[in-house]
Amino acid sequence: MGKGEWAIAVHGGAGVHPNLPKESQYKAKQLLTRCLQLGVDALRLSQSALDVVELIVRELEIDPIFNSGRGSALTAKGTVEMEASIMDGVGRRCGAVSGLSTVKNPVSLARLVMDKSPHSYLAFEGAEEFAKQQGAETMDNSFFITEENLHMLNLAKQQNSIVFDYRIPSTNNVSMEKMNGLPMKIYAPETVGCVVVDSQGRCAAATSTGGLTNKMSGRIGDSPLIGAGTYACNMCGVSCTGEGEAIIRSTLARDVAAIMEYKGYKLQEAVDFVLNKRLDEGKAGLIAVSNHGEVAIGFNTVGMFRGWVTENGIMEVKIWD
Repeated sequence: MGKGEWAIAVHGGAGVHPNLPKESQYKAKQLLTRCLQLGVDALRLSQSALDVVELIVRELEIDPIFNSGRGSALTAKGTVEMEASIMDGVGRRCGAVSGLSTVKNPVSLARLVMDKSPHSYLAFEGAEEFAKQQGAETMDNSFFITEENLHMLNLAKQQNSIVFDYRIPSTNNVSMEKMNGLPMKIYAPETVGCVVVDSQGRCAAATSTGGLTNKMSGRIGDSPLIGAGTYACNMCGVSCTGEGEAIIRSTLARDVAAIMEYKGYKLQEAVDFVLNKRLDEGKAGLIAVSNHGEVAIGFNTVGMFRGWVTENGIMEVKIWD
């Protein structure tokens, strides 16, 4: 691949509650801006797209603002079951993990699965054992659990619902919809993700999440599933967020690449197509970059935490449409 323009896009989840306090909005935008600048600095030091997506998602995982790593949503049992994936568009190498309860940076364990194991996906006890073998940094369970998430779990249990957005103000009367026949909040989780294309035209993607508040123990969403929540190839890198079950059914991330490859669509055209034609009634958002340095973003929710920066100096961070 020849040299081209680099680009970075990052997200902190789709489906933002319209009454999210201004202070929370400001903090989220600050974090995304900081992450973009970290990526810019790394690319200017000639780090690869793969290294940069891991770097940025690690930063998002250690800040409790979003739903990944520290501050992850809690299961019905009051535990964390974190999951993440990473994919290198060069050779379509990938790694994924699920069911983590002690690993500080799930995305880095996913990278170790890709680089240091014969497999693509490890989960629960096996993933935790692999983390110990590889010397991955671990933390006590209390590191991941916040008072806010405990409050949201109690609220979800009271309403017998699955809560998508752990920052919904508890004073709001939020309408309920159904997912697989069960009641849930209509807002999507603040999964985090990053996509990067470097100056060599190499694309990479990574996604990390704590899942859904009050989810069944053992539930696996789209974030660690290659082709659903994360995908990268020689043409593009994609990271998704939103209603995991709908994203899984539509193989949303892979379809962006497939539409480009088989129908000849440009990146934004492909993103718009999958959001409009593949999701049925699901709610989701996604970020994508192409090997030519293009950035595309799409969502069908009220808002989406998102930001992007390109080599020509344009940097933007937004929440609403």
